[in-house]
Amino acid sequence: MLVRIVKMSFEPSKIEEFLANFETVKEKIRNFKGCNFLELYRDQNNTNIFFTYSYWNTEANLNTYRHSELFKNVWSKTKPLFNEKPEAWSVDKLASLD
Repeated sequence: MLVRIVKMSFEPSKIEEFLANFETVKEKIRNFKGCNFLELYRDQNNTNIFFTYSYWNTEANLNTYRHSELFKNVWSKTKPLFNEKPEAWSVDKLASLD
């Protein structure tokens, strides 16, 4: 399993636009083939910084999503709202405690 973490920083005036778009696409992303989990987080101190956290069966599944029409649509609406370049990490989960 691959865990994908994406850090995004938005213009403060664009946050509501981002959240509204995320609300409309989150189920489509979560139900994309190979995606098993999706969450959105907001930094407590820098409230214009958000993180998505998703689980993918394989890197190939993530790459299929990243080349899909769904991703192109999501990214075309999200990218103009940034005030800093986004950062992304693909990581392996080594431990999980409940």
